[in-house]
Amino acid sequence: MLSPLEEIEKALDILGLPKLINKEDIRTQYHFLAKKNHPDLGGDIKEMEQINAAYRFLMKYIEEFRYTFDEEEIAKQFPGAEHAQRFKP
Repeated sequence: MLSPLEEIEKALDILGLPKLINKEDIRTQYHFLAKKNHPDLGGDIKEMEQINAAYRFLMKYIEEFRYTFDEEEIAKQFPGAEHAQRFKP
């Protein structure tokens, strides 16, 4: 299972975005990738599913928490995630 930081980094990577972005940047990039990869326009279904999931995940994070994807900010929002990792073998 991925940590919150790893999930966010994966979603940013799928959408091809840097860490310092805002909601509009995510929306703009999503629409660009959706037009390019939509199955009705000859795109791959699995790739479009990944794009949709990454978009939903990042938008949910921004709406519920913060506008930055900085490691320190993520650790503040998910304090238990790092604590559990320290005790794994």
